[in-house]
Amino acid sequence: MPTDAINSAASSFLTNQTYIPGSSRLPVRTLNQDDFLKLVVAQMTNQDPLNPKADTEFIGQMTQFTALEQSKTMQGDIAKLRVEQQFLQANSVLGRVVALEDEQGALIRGTVSAIHMEAGTPQLIVNGQPYAMSALLSIEPATNL
Repeated sequence: MPTDAINSAASSFLTNQTYIPGSSRLPVRTLNQDDFLKLVVAQMTNQDPLNPKADTEFIGQMTQFTALEQSKTMQGDIAKLRVEQQFLQANSVLGRVVALEDEQGALIRGTVSAIHMEAGTPQLIVNGQPYAMSALLSIEPATNL
């Protein structure tokens, strides 16, 4: 079976590497669905015609790769939903009087004057200081005047 074309295709994908500044000196190797399809096509076109590979092998590999891609996409979508849900929860206490516990364990009471997003996590601004949602102990009922 001629492997020169397959090795050539594989090496071209491995040279398509990304270096992230500040990370280790090892490049990040990524193989996406298009790259996988190119490898499969290279395998199919360069296989031994007297001893071909079963097409079910390729279909199984493609199915697994597709499932992996969908799983990664779903994981990213869930992370986005989590951030949006946290923001909505933080927004619901805007203008309300809350009790919080600071990092030293002291009880802080005040009105939530703003919501600040820091690294994708909402921070409640109470008495001019940011607090994580996890520091929230209680919320006083809204007063209707």
